[in-house]
Amino acid sequence: MSKESSIPLERSSERSSERRSFLTRFNAGAASLAALAMGGLAMAQVKSAPAGRFEPARHDKDDWMDQLPGKHRLVIDTTSADGFRDGLLFASNFMLANRNDYGLQNQDMAVIVVARHLSTEFGFNDSMWAKYGAALQAKEPPKANPHAASLAPLVAQGVQFAVCSMATRRRAGTSARPRPTDAAPSPPARPPAAPRPGGSAGARRGTG
Repeated sequence: MSKESSIPLERSSERSSERRSFLTRFNAGAASLAALAMGGLAMAQVKSAPAGRFEPARHDKDDWMDQLPGKHRLVIDTTSADGFRDGLLFASNFMLANRNDYGLQNQDMAVIVVARHLSTEFGFNDSMWAKYGAALQAKEPPKANPHAASLAPLVAQGVQFAVCSMATRRRAGTSARPRPTDAAPSPPARPPAAPRPGGSAGARRGTG
């Protein structure tokens, strides 16, 4: 074979080698891109998967709330005298609006008004107010719950009231303390003791 005829063959061999190298790099790059694409798709599927639904912790003491039949539920938390008054108004408006605008019945709603902290005593019944009213309110203590007129119709509609046990125990402890008006009366005045020899004094026995 002549020198002139061997030159094209060498160039052809170099070009074939370059093509093979290019195809090898291309295939490797394509495989890498495919792997990245698949990984990205997998990550997207993981991120788009809906998270598990939140489930609150359950306690036996709270089972009574599950027994309420209504599916339209509302909890109103109150911590003061004004807050309790407003809470009763909100509960009444909630019941009224759902009956008038949504056609619901009382049993379709479950409303709980919480009385705690400084509103605790307004969850007590009239008997407790009649007995401990002076300890519950120092100024002109009433003989019945001041909100009795508003409580009665709400109870009739199925509204529930939850009263804080910690605050109730605190109130009970306060009520059990002796008040100044409960102090034992002072003993009647006695005549001065008769002097005895030696300068000591002895009390006289009462004769009345």
